Amino acid sequence: MTRKLYWEQPYSLDFTGNVVVVDGTKVELDQTLFYPRGGGVSFDTGVLEGLKVIETTKDGDRILHALESPPGFDRGQTVTGKVDWDRRHRLMRMHTAGHLLSALFYSRANCRITGNQIDVDRSRMDFDLESFDRSQIETFVEDGNRLISNDAPVKTYFLDRYEALKLPEMVKLAEAAPPADDKLRIVEISGIDKQADGGLHVAHLKEIGKIRLLKLENKGKTNRRLYYDVISP
Repeated sequence: MTRKLYWEQPYSLDFTGNVVVVDGTKVELDQTLFYPRGGGVSFDTGVLEGLKVIETTKDGDRILHALESPPGFDRGQTVTGKVDWDRRHRLMRMHTAGHLLSALFYSRANCRITGNQIDVDRSRMDFDLESFDRSQIETFVEDGNRLISNDAPVKTYFLDRYEALKLPEMVKLAEAAPPADDKLRIVEISGIDKQADGGLHVAHLKEIGKIRLLKLENKGKTNRRLYYDVISP
């Protein structure tokens, strides 16, 4: 199992790890700062011993780094990695913005998220809103930006699964259950939201900047889609 340094040190960029497996251009380390693709969230890139990491993925409890070419190191060696901070931080901002929006949709319209894709260029959310009311959705985005301006700390911690699932607002995905782990990782926007989540987030809402609504789509029945990005203040 790969140690998830990115959970422990989301604002760190440089790290060292011991090589566990080299399989062509794919490398597994005993620990890593590189966040892997998962849960609809894109992945970290960067460099590992001078070679570009073009993708990071999960294989069970293992985290695999796909390099641009076969490495010159092998199993048992210690290597140094560096995460692309601009990409990492933008994904963190996008992801926290998604949590903020989902909290507003849940608390004010009693709707859940049915799908999402958090990426660098733009992100999207699908949600089960009964009426396709553009003005209502635009108001939620405006309210989200007001909350960002007011700021609030964002923290992560672990709760026993049984205790976490007593809280009805903990899971806002319509068709997905939390991981079947004894302890769940919780992301909390103080005074606003709590969700079981394995992703990376900013430490304060103000880091998001501003949520910009790009496009709304009516996908039929109660399924709506919102595209957004985040811009610097």
